[in-house]
Amino acid sequence: MSEALAGFRPIGSSPDRSADNTPGQGPYRRMILRGLTVVDGTGAPPYGPVDLVIEGGTIAAVLAAGNATRVADAPETWATVSADRVLDLTGHYVLPGLIDAHAHIATPEQAPRADYCYKLWLGHGVTTVRELGAMTNGFAFTAEEARRSQELEIVAPSIVPYVYFGHGLGATPTGERQACAWVQAAAEQGAAGVKFFGAPPKAMQAALQEAAHLGLGTACHHAQQDVARVNALATSRWGLRSVEHWYGLAEAMFTDRTVQHYRPDYNYLDEAVRFGVGAEVWQQCAEPGSARWDAVLDELLSLGTTLVPTFNIYIATRDAARTRASEWHADYTAPQLESFFTPSPRAHGSFFSDWGTEQEVAWRHAYQKWMQLVRDFHQRGGRVAAGSDSGFIYKVYGFGLVEELELLREAGLHPLEVIRAATLSGAELLGIDDVTGSIEPGKRADLLIVEENPLANLKLLYGHGHLRYSPEGLPYRTGGVKLTVREGIVYDAARLRADVRAMVQEERARQKDIVPAGEDGSTRQ
Repeated sequence: MSEALAGFRPIGSSPDRSADNTPGQGPYRRMILRGLTVVDGTGAPPYGPVDLVIEGGTIAAVLAAGNATRVADAPETWATVSADRVLDLTGHYVLPGLIDAHAHIATPEQAPRADYCYKLWLGHGVTTVRELGAMTNGFAFTAEEARRSQELEIVAPSIVPYVYFGHGLGATPTGERQACAWVQAAAEQGAAGVKFFGAPPKAMQAALQEAAHLGLGTACHHAQQDVARVNALATSRWGLRSVEHWYGLAEAMFTDRTVQHYRPDYNYLDEAVRFGVGAEVWQQCAEPGSARWDAVLDELLSLGTTLVPTFNIYIATRDAARTRASEWHADYTAPQLESFFTPSPRAHGSFFSDWGTEQEVAWRHAYQKWMQLVRDFHQRGGRVAAGSDSGFIYKVYGFGLVEELELLREAGLHPLEVIRAATLSGAELLGIDDVTGSIEPGKRADLLIVEENPLANLKLLYGHGHLRYSPEGLPYRTGGVKLTVREGIVYDAARLRADVRAMVQEERARQKDIVPAGEDGSTRQ
């Protein structure tokens, strides 16, 4: 799996925690968080006030408020005096740390250093990310960052590293033996899973089955280049764990055709064309409630497939101007990322140079049907996980995942179900639900703490705050995650976000003129 063929130029690594100006505090031998209302991530309603007892990096107990007042070394008693730190958080809400199930570490074209995205994730309560493919920096870099994070050497979420199918070969494997050998090599080098875009059917089936045999996770973005032969239903039958975005789902529900009826001028490599007509596939598939629609959803459910829709990453197709002008760009979008977003035929996702009313209307209709599919699948009992795919199409790390929660709510999930999609469901998909994903004794102390109830308003999780006005009629902002706890380390989330703002300001001062992404001949796919 040599990376020399791929020509990766990894982003600058994060500083060690000891050299970071926002290193967090802890973990402690014992810490008590007092007076919290719990949203535990399982779908259960909130309860509280409670005291959380955390020992090292683990939740030791969830007790009715005031009960953490006796010595903790005896099973029936707990004591404040035995705790190394006590935080009075009366009136605050605590949730499991969020899991971004579709994430990518930034590249040099998107950020000055890796901790730019790490601190935005942690600053929004994201304690685990599935780095889906190691496509942007190479697997060696990603695996090392995952190790450093696991050892708590850097300020970062836990990183679950996947590698894309064929990484290091220069081409996608085409034969069954080659596919199996590649998967075996990926497992030996520490990959937690494999991301696919498509492949010849026999090779892909063999790779999926070998990955399942070795206990690796699998995910697929069913690219148009291969979806005619291998759609989401076919790959799910072969053992695929998660379907990413919307690709392959509509194609599995064709009733009067076998391929999307592309326009004569379609060119997959021309993203303005590719995305400009992308919504049309939803007009060509079965209708909600039809026999074909129900049959596909029922089979996906029976196969244990997870949907990771990433609604937010394509939301600019519905209203490009609004997305381009999102409130957080001014303070949190690095100049590299701003340049990367600038329309360019050579930068992936930067296709909005001539995006008009007709495209936006088509995508709004497509979203209605796509959301209906996700809602119907979820209501049947199917697992839906939250992922953001931030770093592309005007989406900023951390902010993108909160927007995904809002869009899952728009799709029809109850706020408790939305939180479960971003916590326990993500942990189940990653096979780490025995470790994290919910607030239960024995699980990792991965938490986010916010001053108000996010079930009433998910916008309270945005790092730039939620706009209100006072009784005197003066505008002010409230909200934003207050504390993020990752394996017992307590981070001041506001400080993390302030560190990112300072990083952005420094970069803007240092780089007055950044070459637009792609002008050096590079491309991002």
